[in-house]
Order: sequence, then C-alpha cells, then structure tokens
Amino acid sequence: MNKHRPIILAIVGDSAAGKSTLTNGLVRILGEDRVTAVCTDDYHKYDRKERAELGITPLHPDCNYLDVLELHLERLHYGQPFLKPVYDHATGTLIRPEYIRPREFVIVEGLLGFHSPVMRQFYDVKVFLDPPEELRTAWKIKRDTSKRGYTAEQVLAEMKKREADTLKYIRPQREHADIVVRFHPNEGVEPLNAGPNLNAQLVLRPTIPHPDLSYLIEGTPHAPTDIRLQLGRDGGRPVDFLEIAGSVSPQNAVQLEDAIWQHLPDLRSVREDQFGDYQDRTEVRHSHPLALTQLLITYHLLRKYANIKQIPMAPPVAALSRLQSADSK
Repeated sequence: MNKHRPIILAIVGDSAAGKSTLTNGLVRILGEDRVTAVCTDDYHKYDRKERAELGITPLHPDCNYLDVLELHLERLHYGQPFLKPVYDHATGTLIRPEYIRPREFVIVEGLLGFHSPVMRQFYDVKVFLDPPEELRTAWKIKRDTSKRGYTAEQVLAEMKKREADTLKYIRPQREHADIVVRFHPNEGVEPLNAGPNLNAQLVLRPTIPHPDLSYLIEGTPHAPTDIRLQLGRDGGRPVDFLEIAGSVSPQNAVQLEDAIWQHLPDLRSVREDQFGDYQDRTEVRHSHPLALTQLLITYHLLRKYANIKQIPMAPPVAALSRLQSADSK
C-alpha cells in the first residue's frame, strides 16, 4: 500500500481528441505497475439506445453521474479503492463494474473531467487536448469506422448532433488546464495525410512550474528552429508556447528529451522508441512531437511525486468530519 497519496493527472478533450493515445504513452514511461487509468466516460447514466430514445448526447452533464465521479475522485485522492462503472464503447452498453485500487499515479481521462470545481480540486496536473476540428473529425471517422462499427456518414451525423454540447460543455473546460496540447498539420496539408508529421503546440500556463527550457527561446544563440519556446498570451493570460515541428530532427528531439530527463533523476530513462506511438488503423506509427509531449507531462507528474512522497497519508475529508463530530461531543 502506498505511504502517500497518488498523483492524479486529468486529461480532458472531446471525443477522438487523442486522450487514450496520450495516456498509453504515459503508462509506458511510468510503468504499468505504477499507473491506474480511469475513464470518466464510464459514468454515463444511459446506454447508446437509451440516449437515442431520450435525445441526449454523452457530452451533456445530465447524461453522466458526475456526483458519483466526484466521490470517486475523492477516494482516488486518498488512495482508497472503489467500484467504477464501465461503459463498453464497442457495444454502447453498460457492463459489470470494475474494482479500482489506485497506484502511485492515476490518469483520469474523458469528456467532462474539469466540469466542476469539486473535480478540479483533486488533480495535480490538468491537460486539455485541443486539436483543430477538421483533424479531430478525421480521427473520429477513422476510429469509429474501424473499431466501433459505424459508417463515415453515421459518424458525421452524430458529430452534428453533438456540436451544441461540444460548444457549451467541452471546449470551455480548456480554460481550466495547466497545459493545452494542440496537434495540427502544416497549413494546406490534409489531416489524414499528415501522419507522424503533425506539429505540436503546447500552451504552458504558470499555474504549475515548468522545467527550464530557456535554451529554446526564439532568438537565443544555437536555439533550434524546429523546437521553439515563445512568450505570449492565451485568453489574455501570459503563457509560454512550446512549438514542436512534426519534421523535428532526431538530434533536436534528443536534445529536448535530455533536457527533460535531467529533471527526472528518480526515473529510469526510457528510450523514445518505447513511447510516442499511435495507432493508424492496423499500423503502429511513431511521432517525435507526441513523445516529447508525453515526456513533458511525465516531468510534472514526477516533480509532484517528489514533493509529496515524504508527506504521510492524511485521512479522507469524510473521516476527518466524523472525527471532528466525535470530538465535539
């Protein structure tokens, strides 16, 4: 049993934004025996047939047991087990619940993970995936036709139904992220033709401390041209923009990897060919920008882990309330 609470990362984004792909690489870096992954989409109230009858989309808060999710996030925070509901995306049905016991690191990914202040208070690092809509559409068609039995026409029709809820409930969550990740093709390149050459833009907000990457600042002597750090504003707030070109040279990718690994002395260095992969139908392909994004997020998890590992586990809030109640008597 862990002597300290788990470190919790939340990854939020719309359907087919790349949440599972990002999660899989983080698990490879940290080690499967150290990570528990939880999908918030399992908290749907209704199965696919019931949603169609009710005329509600899974993106709507009323379609999800978010109050139960809040309770389970509290249990995760204090390292306690619980029974998690399970939604089978292949069949659109709710199936037998799963017993979850949090390990050292917990990755919570899904559609509505930042929806309430109660949820957000339990996360150590918050990431929002923000691909351009044309790229997300291409990803969703590819995934849902190959894995979920839909036709392209059905996928597009479903996305049309969800558009209002996407605008109202999913995209506003971007404002609560510590890091916003945007994979995108070069201008004029069709999304499906970009392959592993998608660029990555990371918005690094000062809500958490980031590693020193000042050697990447544009205009700095010897700074690479295919990886740049720029100062700017996002939503009126000062941020750093880390731009990683899809065509980044292996030498510059390795240089950034080394700069990040230097901040992770407690973690065995993992070769980049062991993460940064994604599924392209039946083919597994590798992306330098994806690998570097996963590594930077790992830095934040390990940094937080180092900060709390000497702090004893505190009793849950509910337990504290009972103790205080007993003392008052």
